[in-house]
This record gives sequence, structure tokens and C-alpha cells, in this order.
Amino acid sequence: MATSSLNDVPIIAEVDMGGGNDSSAPTLRATIVQASTIFYDTPATLDKAERLLAEAAGYGSQLVVFPEAFVGGYPRGSNFGVTIGSRTPKGKEEFRKYHSSAIDVPGPDVDRLAAMAGKYKVYLVMGVIERDGYTLYCTVLFFDAQGHYLGKHRKLMPTALERIIWGFGDGSTIPVFDTPIGKIGAAICWENKMPLLRTAMYAKGIEIYCAPTADSRDVWQASMTHIAVEGGCFVLSANQFCRRKDYPPPPEYVFSGTEEDLNPESVVCSGGSVIISPSGTVLGGPNYDGEALISADLDLGEIARAKFDFDVVGHYARPEVLSLIVRDHPTDPVTFTSSSPSSSTKTEISQKL
Repeated sequence: MATSSLNDVPIIAEVDMGGGNDSSAPTLRATIVQASTIFYDTPATLDKAERLLAEAAGYGSQLVVFPEAFVGGYPRGSNFGVTIGSRTPKGKEEFRKYHSSAIDVPGPDVDRLAAMAGKYKVYLVMGVIERDGYTLYCTVLFFDAQGHYLGKHRKLMPTALERIIWGFGDGSTIPVFDTPIGKIGAAICWENKMPLLRTAMYAKGIEIYCAPTADSRDVWQASMTHIAVEGGCFVLSANQFCRRKDYPPPPEYVFSGTEEDLNPESVVCSGGSVIISPSGTVLGGPNYDGEALISADLDLGEIARAKFDFDVVGHYARPEVLSLIVRDHPTDPVTFTSSSPSSSTKTEISQKL
């Protein structure tokens, strides 16, 4: 194991070839980022992301995966002033600030992320808070090593109080991208526990299964191992490591119910980022020690070796008994028969002026 540092972020290189001996099988060096958002400061968070991306690329990484909600922030501990039947003025102001920290997709921040991926020649998987009008989504963005934005996945089912602040994704944003380094997709946090969603991704041939998360519990590791073995894929789970000081101080930001027990150095999310092979072997992590980059060399030949034993949507499927229908069309609340009603309206207004 080798370590170095970038602004006090240890770089942990845990490299494993996955147990294969076939030198003709391609390998991929992947890195997962375990680091905190700079809350309420999206430009500074993007600066931090670029520093981390540069360090990972310098280590030779071809794929870099960031945590859930890295850009925009995971509002851990906040209740946004919500009780059943009421919302407080302070909570509404918290949401306004959170909304202003989110990014538009597409938009200038997406362009900057794409430029980063192209500059450092890496495939980039980035957790963001997406702003679509006045609704927010917990989203993962995908970029190729040439600096192109590939697409996004919106979290299908936010968990518990997340449903108050985030909208629900639909079947149109569960992509698996066929790239030169493998077929890449993502599921976010507890939607990884949704067996039908996982099955849809397996059916799309996912090989590099990214699982950005906010869950640092030990039991999360069992879920990640199960998915790797079930799907015959590499699982890369990235989580933030955060201390209380990574969030604004009270009273600007309050950890509801626990604030009195915290000091600036208190750990509020301990990470647990991990890389797991299709055989269930842990290649890197889990790390609970602090901010880190965790890397491993993935022997892509191990996918075929694992599928020989168990192919969940292939020879081990029983479609005459069990089947799944995925409704993968957008579920827009309003549709227009014209191709671009907003642009035509603007044209009419400008002509009148």
C-alpha cells in the first residue's frame, strides 16, 4: 500500500488484479473518491473535485467515481423545518440556499465537469444535486475521457426525509453506457436495495456498477458484496467522509437532534468506500479513516469467469416463470404537441416588441 497526500487527503493505492492469470484480458485502473463537499459553495466544491481528479489521473486512473451528492451536498442532519402539516420559514430558507447550490443539467457546471474529464483523460462518474426548475434531484452524471457528457441517472426513490427535498427519477434515466473501458452505470445509495432496478441494469449488461452512497454502516458492505456476486460485475461504492466542520456552523446549519453532542471534529459520515470484484473479493477499502482516494486495477476477464458460474439474466434466468417489464419512457407532467413551445412563445414576444 502506498500513500501520498493532496491538501491532507491521503491517496490509498490498494491494487489487485482480481485473481486472474490471463494476460490477454484487459485491465482498468479505477479510483473512488472519499471526500466531503464544501457545503453551500459549489464553485469551491468543483475546484476540490478538479484537484482530486488530477491526483487520481496522475496515479494512472482511467475511471474516477465520486460520492452521492458531492456537488451540491448531502444535507445530513437537516430536517428543513418539516413536520407533518407545516414547514417553518427557516426551513424554507434552508431549501432556498440548498436550491441555489444545485446545478442545472445541462449547464455551465456540467460543461466544467466535462472539461475536467477531457483535460485529465478519465471517465468521470459524479454525484450531483440537479436543479430542474424548482425541483431538485439526486443525480449521477457520466462523462467520457474525451470530455463529452454522456448522460445521467436520477435517483428513483429517495429515502425517508430525502423525499421532502428531492424529486423522483423515472425509467428514462437508468442508462448503462457501452464505453471502451466497459459498460458503466450507477445506482444511488438505498436504491441499490431495489432488486428490480438491479435486474434492469444487469439486463443492460452492466460491467462496472457504480454505487455512490451516503450509507457508511458496516451492513452496507454486505449489500455491495452481494451485488458484485449477483451481477457478476465490479462494484465501486464511493461515500463522503465528513466532519461537523465540513458543514456551516450553527445556527446557520443545525444537525437536528444531535447538534449538542457534536464538536467541529466530530465525524458525521465515516465513509466506507469500497471496490469489490465479481467474485466478491474486496480490491480496495473499505476505508473509514478519513478523506482518501482508493484505487484498484480491475481484471475485466474476471467478469466472464464469474458469469460462467452465475449469469442472473442469462443461463440462470427463468423467463418463462419470472419476468420484468421496465417502463423506460419519460414521465413528464406536461407535454406539448408543438416541438418547442417555449422558443416559439419567446419569438412571438420578441416580434411584438
